[in-house]
Amino acid sequence: MAHPASAAKFQPASVGSSVPATDIVHGHDLTQFEQGTIDVFVRMANALAVPKSVGEIYGLLFATPRPLAFQHITERLRISKGSASQGLRLLRANGAIKLVYMPGDRRDHFEPETELRALITGFLREKVQPHLQTGASRIDALQQIARSSALGPSDAPEAQILRARIDKLGSWQKKARTVVPLVAKLFG
Repeated sequence: MAHPASAAKFQPASVGSSVPATDIVHGHDLTQFEQGTIDVFVRMANALAVPKSVGEIYGLLFATPRPLAFQHITERLRISKGSASQGLRLLRANGAIKLVYMPGDRRDHFEPETELRALITGFLREKVQPHLQTGASRIDALQQIARSSALGPSDAPEAQILRARIDKLGSWQKKARTVVPLVAKLFG
């Protein structure tokens, strides 16, 4: 439970507030707004099959008006340094957060990328496009296997079904390789 004297420092600061930024940032308890925002991004992280800590970190940065240092992130979220480091690395690689210089402080500080186009293009560039590139060679290999006798006689119904499915997979791959760059250009 928060100490009564410290409760005020966990309230969101309004514009022109007299509450110093360091008091808000250094507190361990999360505001209701921060908790709600973090929940939104944890659910998104779950949908994208990324670690919960990634959603927590992005949500906290999104709900905080000032850049946060690594130490503040681990303290506020009560996550391990390893989880924070891994999450920050993933978020930076995908262009979801930015490194920010804070005068007089040698630590790295982070803030969220809030432009949807930057988030989408970063995700497509780092996650989707590499899978499409490696997937093409894997599908080609499967198509070669399907054309060989490995699936059984070419006129066997089961072999025909599997060959048709591999061809369908190849078609999906070609469409995705066409659509993903268009989506990246749309948001880029």
